[in-house]
Amino acid sequence: MTIERVLAVCRSNWEYRGIDDTSVREMLDELTAHLEDAAAAGRSPKDVVGEDVTAFAASWARARMPLHRRVLRMTAMVSFMAGVLLLFSHLTRWTTGVEVTPGRLAFWLGIAVATVVLELRRGSLGLGKGWLVALVVGLPVALLTETLLGDEPLFRVPLWATVLLTLPGLAYAVAERRGVAADLRGGAASDDAPHLR
Repeated sequence: MTIERVLAVCRSNWEYRGIDDTSVREMLDELTAHLEDAAAAGRSPKDVVGEDVTAFAASWARARMPLHRRVLRMTAMVSFMAGVLLLFSHLTRWTTGVEVTPGRLAFWLGIAVATVVLELRRGSLGLGKGWLVALVVGLPVALLTETLLGDEPLFRVPLWATVLLTLPGLAYAVAERRGVAADLRGGAASDDAPHLR
């Protein structure tokens, strides 16, 4: 694996985890220095980061971003995704209320829990692994729940509640976007050093 590939994997992992742009640049600069020192000493990038670059990036991100911030971000994103999925159900059924059955609830809770646990530990799952989690965790949980509890609706989610679910994620995305924009404005004026992109 090349130095550029290691840096690209680490950058995407850190950006996915919501680490601010300034910190990402600092971490990339530090990692670049370590990798170049290792290359000068005749060592490969794997000697610095280990066999699993994603796990290396995830562990560094956990050290850089405290648990409470990661949990807050993940909670906002899970709420946002639940809202988006419910909104999709509202739109496809053209209704102001969506009935939630035990199987549907178990399916999404199973996927959410598995995804949160895996992403907090390892970083982004990606689309393929996300579908695998849905098949391996969500589907069996949904089928078992439907078999044990039946398919009678548990509750009905009105459209206004669906919109409220999306707000924490939207607020987080706007705040993150403003931080990136401010960082770009401040960073461009304050230092002339080239940055890895």
